[in-house]
Amino acid sequence: MSNYRFLVASDMDYTLLMPGTPVSSENKKAIDAIRRAGGAFTLATGRSFYLTGSYARDLDVTVPLITSNGAAISDPVKFCDVESVDFPDEILKQLFDLFVSEGVDATGYSSDGIYYLPGCSRSKFIDAYNSSVPSDIKAVILDSADHTFNKFLLISPSTSVVEKLNAIPGLQIVSSAKNFLDVMMGGTSKGLALQKIASSLDIPVTFALGDSENDLSLLECADHAVAMGGSDPELLRIADYVSSDCESDGFAQAVNEFILPTAARLA
Repeated sequence: MSNYRFLVASDMDYTLLMPGTPVSSENKKAIDAIRRAGGAFTLATGRSFYLTGSYARDLDVTVPLITSNGAAISDPVKFCDVESVDFPDEILKQLFDLFVSEGVDATGYSSDGIYYLPGCSRSKFIDAYNSSVPSDIKAVILDSADHTFNKFLLISPSTSVVEKLNAIPGLQIVSSAKNFLDVMMGGTSKGLALQKIASSLDIPVTFALGDSENDLSLLECADHAVAMGGSDPELLRIADYVSSDCESDGFAQAVNEFILPTAARLA
């Protein structure tokens, strides 16, 4: 029998926090309220686990994290991936050949660290993150591509590049924010990872919060779905509750007005 009555999984950027900012005090209070009500809380993000460490530590998250859009499940205490669905060698070669030949702004996520392809603009965001966290949870920056990878983040890829990606069998391609395209192996998603974590911890009820296309599977697979104000239309269509936006602490609003009352009725 689980120690938890329910599980709440939240997307990070534009749901729990604005990119590059700390979690607000109101949202932290809401997470504390989840735990007092017998719930567990975790993050469900497109980020590598290397870019979640400071948040998981600050929020005292101990249950597994959903990272790389569900291509990985990570241990926030041991600070490592415990599962990772990596690209097979032949597909990885196709992707690197495409990204280099087309000059794509791309970042590779590996269980070993983060790799910047030539011209990667995401390095500024990651360097800023690293400058603000203790040394033991800094993102590892890889100096070569000689690693396995579970996700690539592309920024403003051309239509031609997207068409060539779509022609590679077996990929999962979703948008995680405006001008951001995430590439993983097919058969991976935040939603499937949520189900796996809930099953492994024997948690009977799940809640999920998100805002973007890459959160659609998360909301679809949860028992109760929350979309943030201004979310992707598909999320708004399937949500059980629509909150205010991230900048207005919509996460806390959803917890207080929907998640906790719903969990109480399930008791």
